[in-house]
Amino acid sequence: MKVFKEEQRFSQSWLIALIIISTIVPLIIVIKKYLDKNISVETSEFIGTIGLMLALTSFIFFCKLKTRIDEKGVYYQFVPFHFSLKLISWNQIQTAQIRKYDAITEYGGWGLKSVALWNRSRGKSITVSGNIGIQLVLKDGKKILIGTQNEQDARRVLTQYINRTENNEN
Repeated sequence: MKVFKEEQRFSQSWLIALIIISTIVPLIIVIKKYLDKNISVETSEFIGTIGLMLALTSFIFFCKLKTRIDEKGVYYQFVPFHFSLKLISWNQIQTAQIRKYDAITEYGGWGLKSVALWNRSRGKSITVSGNIGIQLVLKDGKKILIGTQNEQDARRVLTQYINRTENNEN
């Protein structure tokens, strides 16, 4: 049986430019304050502030979305928020399809989006970029959208397991 695996990171050039610009401005302000003779800032405070700013800014580059589809079901992991792959087994899934989505209007952007924070009827969204996702509707009514950059392979493997599951139920 086929296995679909994908690993994605936030690597959009517009996002990297935005992060760099939004980091440089506060860094300049902090450095100017440190160099200003009228304000007493300890060197340890200065280094700590710079370190914290850089750590918070670079956090997004440690995030990654892992997806796997195999005979057991659909797995996903959004590092560092999930410590291991989460399995949604085929017997939990009512429907599964590849679809286009609008991250901004449907879920409030990319990333790990929960129903409590945006449009409840849309369900949970785990995306990094783009507008193609694996839409799962579970038998308990929950919805999960997992972003993918590899539409054709995801569709091929998903279709194979959906057909197999439907044939086993008949």
